[in-house]
Amino acid sequence: MRLSFARLEHLARLTLLFFAVAIPNAQCQTNVHAVLKLPGQRRAAPQLSLKDSLGEPLTLNQYTGKILLLDFWATWCHGCQEEIPWFSEFDRQYRAKGLSVIGVSLDEDGWKAVKPFIKTAAVPYRIVLGNHATASRYGIVGMPDTFLIDRNGRIAAKYVGLVDRNDIEKNIQTMLAEK
Repeated sequence: MRLSFARLEHLARLTLLFFAVAIPNAQCQTNVHAVLKLPGQRRAAPQLSLKDSLGEPLTLNQYTGKILLLDFWATWCHGCQEEIPWFSEFDRQYRAKGLSVIGVSLDEDGWKAVKPFIKTAAVPYRIVLGNHATASRYGIVGMPDTFLIDRNGRIAAKYVGLVDRNDIEKNIQTMLAEK
């Protein structure tokens, strides 16, 4: 069966509509724990090539040698809003020890929604705009989703849902101690 371009476009719109309705209304898992994978069991994080609020490009290669907390979020996500102050605190507390925090916003309205939010929330770390391709490469189907990426660019842990603050901080401390 061959599908016309118009039919494919219609299917794409239905898919987007489904995600626009399903994701905001999905129940967010709370207090999610993650076990750090051993270094030999970690896989490379998918590459990113995104722009921040100043239009500056961001790639994961820029963070080689750092522990990276990569947070997929949106302004309308309540769990995301709860995590942002924690991640801001981690950024301030552990930056000098080698942690970088990056927020990847998946807001449909882009910077129009994100810039006022990050200003009001006083987010101290770098924010970039993601897209459907980015979300797909990381397997994002709901938010928040958070990844801890080691100094070699490999995924050490994935949190699907609202992180347990103490658990993620313990994992950050463990990773910072790894050499």
